[in-house]
Amino acid sequence: MIYDCIVIGAGPAGGSTAYHLAKSGHKVLIIEKESLPRYKPCGGGVAPIIQEWFDFDFSPVISQKVKIFRYTWQGNNPIEIELKLKEPLWMVRRNDFDFYIIKQAQKLGAELKDKTEVIGVEFKGNCWEIKTKSGVEKAHYLIACDGAKGPMSSLLGFKQKKCNFGGAIEAESSERPTNSSIAHFEFGMVKNGYLWNFPKVDGSSIGIGIVRNSFHQNLRSIASEYSKIFNIDFKSTKQYGHPICLWNGNQILHTKNERALLAGEAACVVDPLTAEGIRPSIFSGIKAAEAICNAISGDNTAIKHYTKVIHNEIGSDMQVANNLSRMLYMFPEICYNKVLKISSATNIMAKIFCGEMRYSEIKKETFKILTKMFTKTA
Repeated sequence: MIYDCIVIGAGPAGGSTAYHLAKSGHKVLIIEKESLPRYKPCGGGVAPIIQEWFDFDFSPVISQKVKIFRYTWQGNNPIEIELKLKEPLWMVRRNDFDFYIIKQAQKLGAELKDKTEVIGVEFKGNCWEIKTKSGVEKAHYLIACDGAKGPMSSLLGFKQKKCNFGGAIEAESSERPTNSSIAHFEFGMVKNGYLWNFPKVDGSSIGIGIVRNSFHQNLRSIASEYSKIFNIDFKSTKQYGHPICLWNGNQILHTKNERALLAGEAACVVDPLTAEGIRPSIFSGIKAAEAICNAISGDNTAIKHYTKVIHNEIGSDMQVANNLSRMLYMFPEICYNKVLKISSATNIMAKIFCGEMRYSEIKKETFKILTKMFTKTA
């Protein structure tokens, strides 16, 4: 069997890629090193706009819907802001959500080999040979969606990626929130990041993440202290840590032979301000599938065009997010009191997160006001 495309990784990018390729009638194989469904450390916030990109219903894997953001500074000075969105923010369990997309792809004919680790890759003749511990798989095209820690970008010959590495530690608690429509954020207890407590139908996800270099902090200790606010014993709850591959500049996302692409976190599409990765990963996966479909149909520019699409559609917005990230984490207390507490500012960010608005739509005047405010403070 020589597949039209092999997709490495069964996260949101990989599942979305496989689904859209299979929907177009192509022979697809998904290779995943873990046994599915697998746990994925993640707050689980998902933009409702992704429903428009698929023709199946996501309702079975939406755990809760968030309508209110609640902020605190060092556990105090709280503010609650109601979100004025077309559709409330989704909260999901990643093991259920990711596997659900994979199963939809399987219904359309995509094949899955989980518990299968890739140990080598080589382009021979007119196809890729993917070496695993259980054998060799072949395909004309390859899409690497194996995340921040995955080896595929290196195996495919990509040079050091442009990204900032962040990190997160999360725990799943069975302690049910008093209000399941509220997502909690804490900004004063950790440097260059934030803590969260997100509601789920059977408990909550509580964790801490940093999006700029600040690894000298004791993240577990800080998260444990924050958890006490919700009567959660973080230390006695199973914890999961993982790196985050944040966007830090546009880069080439296709191989020189134009037969392989990077998508999802392997392509460093994670938002450097909010650390949102699910929506941009899905978007990149869908665009990667489109590129492969067009290439198979004879479009000689399709693979190169994929890199341009990601630059134009994601990279341009991520540059704005990067600038905002520098401001927020350089002057966190000012941003908390002067920006986050403003309902309109929070709703702009919520709309961006949910895909109802783009960073590029933020008015230039807003940046001028923020820059002037921070310059005076400094």
